[in-house]
Amino acid sequence: MNNAVKEQAWPPAPASESVRHPLRRRSLSVVAVERLTPHMIRITLSGSDMADFVSASPDDHIKIFLPGADGVEVRRDYTPRRYNRQNATLVLDFVDHHAGPAAAWARTASVGAQLDIGGPKGSRVIAGPVAQWLLVGDETALPAIGCRVEELPAHAAVTTVVAVPGPQDEQSFATSASHGAYWVHRPMAQADQAQALVAALDKVCIEPGTFVWVGAEAHVARAVRQYLLEERCVPAQWIKAAGYWIMGQGDASVRDVAEF
Repeated sequence: MNNAVKEQAWPPAPASESVRHPLRRRSLSVVAVERLTPHMIRITLSGSDMADFVSASPDDHIKIFLPGADGVEVRRDYTPRRYNRQNATLVLDFVDHHAGPAAAWARTASVGAQLDIGGPKGSRVIAGPVAQWLLVGDETALPAIGCRVEELPAHAAVTTVVAVPGPQDEQSFATSASHGAYWVHRPMAQADQAQALVAALDKVCIEPGTFVWVGAEAHVARAVRQYLLEERCVPAQWIKAAGYWIMGQGDASVRDVAEF
């Protein structure tokens, strides 16, 4: 069966909606610090500024504002891992790597430390219907993946394929959905190589109606997208692939790797 015939078996892609949010800067305080895994630091923030905070999609991004080495303010994008409106807390997970001001800040953060955030300025909400979810990524995408898995209802089915440095970096997610997890172990120095993720995806059944979300190093995300299109015949409309970072470039990302 050729690709065109296979693509015809897929239903129309789920509708998505762009939602805009009022943009303002918020000053928050650290209320908890946890070494979640060897390469992940979890920071919980709170403050009265969180009262009207809105995040409508698991892969939203906020800006965090940090003091730079030269005194110039530095901004970085982070995905809210969890927001609790009742107690006005926001959880952010920081990948602990040797370079970068955000990881350096997280390593030394303590209760009472201050952090300013901005956004998210908008959300892309997938309205459905989605029969199944396939979430693919690396450690930088775990906040978005974990948020999505945990918010899915009991009737949903989701598969995650995630690359991390080792077994101790695997995470568990509390969810009502039917969840299958595949973990790929590779050194962080090889985080721009897609072979291991693609090999894991070869074992995953991708039925028509599966929405595939990809978040990883930009070259990896692009390679995974090409594999899905060319080898698995997933229609482009059923794939959302973003480069969360680019190897060797500071504060660089690609919103849509189809244009990378």
